Amino acid sequence: DTVFLGKMTNLVLNTHRLNLLFSSLLKGVTSVVNDQTFEQDVLKSDVPVLVDFWAPWCGPCKMLGPVIDQLADEYAGKAKVAKVDIESDEATKQLAMTQGVTSIPALMVFKGGEKVASEVGAQGKPKLAELIDNALA
Repeated sequence: DTVFLGKMTNLVLNTHRLNLLFSSLLKGVTSVVNDQTFEQDVLKSDVPVLVDFWAPWCGPCKMLGPVIDQLADEYAGKAKVAKVDIESDEATKQLAMTQGVTSIPALMVFKGGEKVASEVGAQGKPKLAELIDNALA
């Protein structure tokens, strides 16, 4: 049992490392953020960050995915776009609760370490762009 748990822990850690490596290689594309990277990637960002709190089983979240990626491309260099899979682990689920997520998709804009806007539910691209534009103003 302990050998199995050890192998599972290594698998989870290696998957996490690959996710971090993959997300850091993508510029202008949605980055993957979790409880360990949220402070650095979101709260300490020098540009506004749109954060999409989602889960793999959430239909509206999946529908929103392409819009989120388009916004990442369109705002590259001016703002960041990040996704937080609230189901990835217990600590990330706790992060979502700490940020006030009660329903998903939950979309929040952070600027200067503060939450400056939030919406719940699958929003259209114009609404999400407006949230980012307001944070850039």
